[in-house]
Amino acid sequence: MTETLPTAQVGNTALAVSQLGMGTAPIANLYGGVTDAQAIETVQRSFELGIRYFDTAPLYGAGVAERRVGEALKGIPRDQFVLQTKVGRLVQPDGSIRFDYSRDGVRRCLDESLERLQMDRVDILLVHDPDSLKEEEGYRQALAEAFPALIEMREQGVIGALGAGMNQWQMEYEFAKHSDPNIFLLAGRYTLLEQTSLEFLDYCQKRQISVVLGGVYNSGILVTGPTAGAKFNYREAPEPILEKARQIKAITDRYGVPLHVAAQRFARSHPAITGLIIGSVKPSEADDNRAIWDAEIPTQMWADIRAAGLVEEGAPMPE
Repeated sequence: MTETLPTAQVGNTALAVSQLGMGTAPIANLYGGVTDAQAIETVQRSFELGIRYFDTAPLYGAGVAERRVGEALKGIPRDQFVLQTKVGRLVQPDGSIRFDYSRDGVRRCLDESLERLQMDRVDILLVHDPDSLKEEEGYRQALAEAFPALIEMREQGVIGALGAGMNQWQMEYEFAKHSDPNIFLLAGRYTLLEQTSLEFLDYCQKRQISVVLGGVYNSGILVTGPTAGAKFNYREAPEPILEKARQIKAITDRYGVPLHVAAQRFARSHPAITGLIIGSVKPSEADDNRAIWDAEIPTQMWADIRAAGLVEEGAPMPE
């Protein structure tokens, strides 16, 4: 018997997603070797736990994640889950990745993803990290070609929603102002350690654009804690970040709340946030993510974090 999770509407579309989604980069050997069987079991366990939103991309393992997700979900009725993948990265025969944000490249990227997924459609398409090219070049091509192609697909009913997935909010903000997106995946820029994106989130809320968060642990430090070698934004955390993490952890420890539990709960507290994408590499991690979602946290802990000046003034605190 499957469990249930709260759902949320994607922008002004007819789509609704579970507010906890599964990120599939880890099952594509991101952190180490993962067998097909383990990857498939992890996806299926996530579904059993009530997760109905799966995020993948051609980049993840040069197509490995999409193939494994497709294999795991192929026996489940298609209307029981929302599938999100990305465009702008074409997998070459030798396994390398070629950037292509052109109209033709976007359509080819989707066709190849559908083949790997063994599906006839995906629900959400995101332009993937156009800032990976020289920033202006990627931005211009995405705005001039990729977004119009996705809008055309949405109008034709090929996809249900569109947007971008990035590690920065500034370019997503420009896309929000100059195109017609429904959803953004924002990684690492709204977390317990960093709330630099408040202006962007407020704008999206006013425009009815959904924002889904990835990277809510800032690539590691909000799981490991402020230990030697802790990672922040994929690099060793600088001393100011380590010190801030120490101060936050001192408060969460007083209340017996693990730092990563507090981090996940904080990230979903802004009203612009539709949901979180959390990666899992094995079924037990899916179990942990689901358990964290339901964890009860004392309200006073958030008041103490606020009083210590450890979050931006405009950042909403969990109730």
